[in-house]
Amino acid sequence: MNIPAELKYSSDHEWVAVVDGKTRIGITDYAQDALGDVVYVDLPQVGDHVAAGSVFGEVESTKSVSELFAPLSGTVVATNDALEDTPELVNSDAYGEGWICELEGTDPVEYEALLDAEAYQELLEGQG
Repeated sequence: MNIPAELKYSSDHEWVAVVDGKTRIGITDYAQDALGDVVYVDLPQVGDHVAAGSVFGEVESTKSVSELFAPLSGTVVATNDALEDTPELVNSDAYGEGWICELEGTDPVEYEALLDAEAYQELLEGQG
């Protein structure tokens, strides 16, 4: 299982990276593997305010539909429009081209409360 050390993680299997001052969010390698082949991603709208822990979208696969839970509060400033035509990017490049959205105005305290790679690995081992 790929768990990049430079990222932060939520217990809901989202990853968080700081990119050019914005907070980029996607689903983890574990989550995309558990979902199976992703066929549709319901993205949030630019301008939406999301609260940590709230549902901000869905990922639909050949197996199921899973809600996306915001790991942080903030305002959506970008979405990965490439997922509209090629949702399988979530499977093929979960930590790169398969990102979901970017937020601004996030709380540094919420960011620091997220799991580091080691803690996320321990969470996964506890679920197995």
